[in-house]
Amino acid sequence: MTDEDSAASAKPATLKGTESRSPGRLAWTRFKRDRTGVISAFVVIFFFVAGICAPLIAKVYGKDPYTTYGQNDPSLMNDFGFPIAPNGGMSGDFWFGIDPGLGRDVFTFLLYGIRNSLLIATATTLLVAFFGVVIGVTAGYLGGKTDYFVGRIIDILLAFPQMLFFISFFPVMITVLVAPTEATPTWLIVISLIVIMTLFGWAPIARLLRGEVLALREREFVEAAKVTGASPARIIFKELLPNLWTPILIQSTLALPMYVTTEAGLAFVGVGLSDPTPDWGVMVQNAAKTYQDDITFMLFPGVTMVIFVVAFNLLGDSVRDALDPKAGR
Repeated sequence: MTDEDSAASAKPATLKGTESRSPGRLAWTRFKRDRTGVISAFVVIFFFVAGICAPLIAKVYGKDPYTTYGQNDPSLMNDFGFPIAPNGGMSGDFWFGIDPGLGRDVFTFLLYGIRNSLLIATATTLLVAFFGVVIGVTAGYLGGKTDYFVGRIIDILLAFPQMLFFISFFPVMITVLVAPTEATPTWLIVISLIVIMTLFGWAPIARLLRGEVLALREREFVEAAKVTGASPARIIFKELLPNLWTPILIQSTLALPMYVTTEAGLAFVGVGLSDPTPDWGVMVQNAAKTYQDDITFMLFPGVTMVIFVVAFNLLGDSVRDALDPKAGR
C-alpha cells in the first residue's frame, strides 16, 4: 500500500472522530472522562434533590424538624436534657438522634437546613451572576467614563471587609425594617441575606468579564458586526456573550459553595437565620454548646457541609478543565 493510499484510508477515520462535534459536545466528552467530576456531580445532585424533597422525605420518615419529641416523651431524655440513648439518641425511630434540650429530630432538621441553605446560596449565586454579567459586559463594551466609574466601584467593593460588614450592618438593616417590639419574619431575613450578599458579590465576576470584553471588543468579528450596522445590544448578546459562557459558568460553580459557607457562618455568629429555623449554621451553633458532652450533634452538619463544599469545588474544577480547549482529551 502506497503512502497516498494510507493517507486516504486514514482520513475518513479522522473526520469521523472530529466532524460535527461542537465545543459543548467536546466539553461534555472531556467531563464524562473525569471520574472525580462525575462523582462530584452526583454528590451535588444528591444534596439538591434531598433539599428539594425534604418535605416529602420528612413525611415518609414520619418526623418533622419542629416537634420537641424529647420533651413530649420523657423516656428519650435524662434530667440534664441529653438523650438517654447513646450517640445522641440514634435509634430506629431517630436515625440521626435528637438534639439536647428540646429533643427535635436531627435528621429532618438537617434536611430542612440543607434546603434553606441551598435556597439562599443558589438565589444569591444567580443574582450575582446576573448583575455581574450585566455590569461587567456593559462597562467593558462601552469603555470610557462608564468603565472608569464601574471600575472604581468594583475596586471599593473588593477592598471592603465583607464579613465584618455583614455582621455589623445586618442587624441595623433589620432594625430599620422591623420594629424592636416585633418578631422578625423569616422571609425578611432570607431576602435581606440574599440582597446583602448580592450587593457585595457581583464585583469579582463583573471585573473578570469586563477584562474579557475589553479584549473581545477589538476582535475582527465584533468590528465586522459594527460595520454591518448591528446595534450594541445585538453585538453584546449575539457576539460577546457566547464567548463568555465559560468564565460565567466557572465563576458560578465556585461562588455557590462560598455563599453556602458564608450564610452558615453568619448564622453561626447569630446574624441571619436563627433557631428554630433549620439551617446548617444554626445546627453548628447549637452543637457548639454541647460538643464537649456529645460530638454527635456537631458531626452531621459539619460533615455534610464539608462534603457538599468539597464536592462542588471539585465539580467547578472539572467543569473548568472540560471547558478549557487545551485540556487533555
